[in-house]
Amino acid sequence: MQHVARMSACRGAMAQQLNQLAPSCSSSLFTNPFRIQSVRSFSPSLHVVACRRSSIRCSSSSHSGDSEKPAVGFLGLGIMGTAMATNLIRAGYNVSVWNRNPSKCEPLISQGASGGASPADIASQCNITFAMLADPAAALEVASGKGGVIHGLGPCKGYVDVSTVDGETSKTISGLVKATGASFLEAPVSGSKKPAEDGTLIFLTAGDKQLYEQAAPLLDIMGKSRFYLGEVGNGAAMKLIVNMIMGSMMASFSEGLVLGNKIGLDPNTIVEVISQGAISAPMFSMKGPSMVNKKFSPAFPLKHQQKDLRLALQLAEAVSQSVPVAASANELYKVAKCKGLGDQDFSAVIEAIISK
Repeated sequence: MQHVARMSACRGAMAQQLNQLAPSCSSSLFTNPFRIQSVRSFSPSLHVVACRRSSIRCSSSSHSGDSEKPAVGFLGLGIMGTAMATNLIRAGYNVSVWNRNPSKCEPLISQGASGGASPADIASQCNITFAMLADPAAALEVASGKGGVIHGLGPCKGYVDVSTVDGETSKTISGLVKATGASFLEAPVSGSKKPAEDGTLIFLTAGDKQLYEQAAPLLDIMGKSRFYLGEVGNGAAMKLIVNMIMGSMMASFSEGLVLGNKIGLDPNTIVEVISQGAISAPMFSMKGPSMVNKKFSPAFPLKHQQKDLRLALQLAEAVSQSVPVAASANELYKVAKCKGLGDQDFSAVIEAIISK
């Protein structure tokens, strides 16, 4: 019965959209005959294809050649979200944006994006809506608060949350989204400002497999690789483990630079030696020189790294797994936050070690 109800809802949504668009859209937009047949004949197999295609738009920017592009929403225009949305605009997608601070939308609107009054407004306009938000509280508020995403979702729409949150938060949002008839995919990213700008992020996805396949061309514009990990919660868990390791590595690297400097070694030489050995990592080569010069321009804010360590510790506690290295690293990031370094790059954790 649920399947029949969902099919009926999708059929009604498509019929309404075609009726609205018929007077203004030229016949050239309907080059694939199954789109119209799926509504006229109400064939279940054809209808499913039409529902997957979601809404048809008349804007010339919403299609390229014979391949129609979905209308895309993007919520949250911080360091990461701005770069990711920019890449979608440059790729020719019809992008609508929203941010709690509306001024952050202006640079993207100047590049061709549309603005929205609320997350619900964006979701109602778009086939697939992405969200890149700071923490679990923000993710929940944008999804289900006043004017939240769920109030603009419905059958044939998709919501992709690329924020870094805990598994329980992701599952809660998934349930709220699915209750509207829409599909949900969690897709936290591995990578910071530069990979976001370059379109070389790594997506760690879980949830609706069909939405994953629909969103794949968009993910491939914003990233260099993507992993489908199964049920909702697995993507969040993978991201927390990755960031737990990264935060611990940065704390240990900082200790090495501080100790070496204190006994008279040149910290720049330490960075160079590490970059040529078995423990070489791009993070050390990229961050090391700026750390030596005490420059911490934020690519990944320290407050977010500490948040991710806290969530990783909660994940470990839930399964009674000891993670003493990560726990110690978390304390260093907390000290750095107390020193007012939360908005600086996470490599500023070195300042917490220097002060000890």
